[in-house]
Amino acid sequence: MDQETRVAVLSIIVEHDASVEEVNRILHESSDFIIGRMGIPYRARKVNIISIVMDAPQSVISGVSGRIGTLPGVSVKTAYSNL
Repeated sequence: MDQETRVAVLSIIVEHDASVEEVNRILHESSDFIIGRMGIPYRARKVNIISIVMDAPQSVISGVSGRIGTLPGVSVKTAYSNL
């Protein structure tokens, strides 16, 4: 990778099923930077919880997080490593 990258974890909670497809589309577009993904459908609460680990330039991480965060019924928080 030419640009300096950071390791980050995106924590995503999807409360509206209608947004799941768009979340997956955005993540697929950034798949080159994703080093791990875990999804948990929490049926009792009717939410989907997704953790995404990325190694990417700061601009890519914040872009993905920002795009996902604008979707209806979706919350996202990002934690960065000190690397």
